[in-house]
Amino acid sequence: MENIKEIVNGQREFYNSGITKNIDCRVDQLRRVKQLLKDNEDKLYQAIYEDFGKSQFETYMTELSLLYHELNRYIKRVKKWSRVVKVSTGLANFPAKSFIVPEPLGVTLVIGAWNYPYQLSLLPAISSIAAGNCVIIKPSELASKSSAVMAEIFNNNLSSKFFRVVEGGVSKTQELLDEKFDKIFFTGSSRVGKIVYQAAAKNLTPVTLELGGKSPAFITADADLKMSAKRVIWAKFINAGQTCVAPDYLLVDKRIESAFKRELVKQLKCYPKVADEIDDNYLKIVNQKSTERLVKLIEKDKVFYGGNYSVEHHFIAPTILHNITFEDIVMDEEIFGPLLPVISYMNLDKAIAKVKQRPKPLACYVYSKSKRDIEKILKTISFGGGAVNDSLMHLSNNNLPFGGVGDSGMGSYHGKAGFDTFTHYKSILDKPTWFEAPVKYYPYFKWKRKLIRFMLE
Repeated sequence: MENIKEIVNGQREFYNSGITKNIDCRVDQLRRVKQLLKDNEDKLYQAIYEDFGKSQFETYMTELSLLYHELNRYIKRVKKWSRVVKVSTGLANFPAKSFIVPEPLGVTLVIGAWNYPYQLSLLPAISSIAAGNCVIIKPSELASKSSAVMAEIFNNNLSSKFFRVVEGGVSKTQELLDEKFDKIFFTGSSRVGKIVYQAAAKNLTPVTLELGGKSPAFITADADLKMSAKRVIWAKFINAGQTCVAPDYLLVDKRIESAFKRELVKQLKCYPKVADEIDDNYLKIVNQKSTERLVKLIEKDKVFYGGNYSVEHHFIAPTILHNITFEDIVMDEEIFGPLLPVISYMNLDKAIAKVKQRPKPLACYVYSKSKRDIEKILKTISFGGGAVNDSLMHLSNNNLPFGGVGDSGMGSYHGKAGFDTFTHYKSILDKPTWFEAPVKYYPYFKWKRKLIRFMLE
């Protein structure tokens, strides 16, 4: 049993020593994290396979590659991003100089999610290290093997005063939230996000929330149907649909609905149809509870393709649902599984209006050749991030901040945005004593007011 208070106090003491503010120290730690991942890839592959049946190919593509890419960028850029930045001062403070000092926040808590257990726990932690903080990671207990291997790798090789993986369930998370942190980063459901936010408020701790939501994908009449179907199917069914930015449902122009559904089916021919066909290319649902929840969303009379499942094997075949309306049960909440509802529309403006009536999604995708329709959707709907004629791949560009808006989250990370998330920018005015204009001092005269107006406006 770990003493959470001792770990937090130990990190606080270590942070206050000032060691983590040293840029060379940060870069060294980032390199150590990278080497530990490289040295233990086989263990990481095996653990996540036991949790989900996730292949090495998919684990590297959706988890480790993103971590390596982020580590490489931070190692290269952290010195530049940590520099003091000079800014203009203005007449009111002449002849002073002004500058901004990036500084770490202190002791940070990262609460990861189970669906991408390595990426969603370690990527924000890497951002925190780069910014000069101490980090405690609490991985999800649902991916128990992945959580255990992270604890083994990092706790045995890095000082707990700087970096610690804490395992456990809800009670352990609550124990952590009872402590005072300088930043909390949470990835997960909106329901739990509210609990984290409330706990953080007691200590006025800043929070980044990466949540989810029902992310739409628009398919307009002039879209490239074959390529659109290929990209939608890949994005929806990777990780067996257990992706927060997966296309949650399709809004398809009625004129091309039948043709597009046929293209979707063509792209699904190589996917398993029954549990006996499961291979390394298709993941299991995380547990029985989640499988049972998803099964209840499958209305047999609305299955266009797929629909087979095995609760025992945590398996649900890739399933396309049609004749769906916004009132169907599958549209009540984020699906987070391999079910793809298709809603047809006759009028794009009305379809957009329907999306706007719902909570702001984490992602939105547009498949179209019409610049007018693309611009209309992107400008009219508020969402975290997205893509045109693709899905999910905006996450692979760490020049693009990743985060939600409204119910889908607050704050962002990836690349420089991640560094900023774990950094306080301290504003400094440096003023000499050899000169001081009398204009701001008592007594006040009309000429002073005129001069103040000139200087300040």
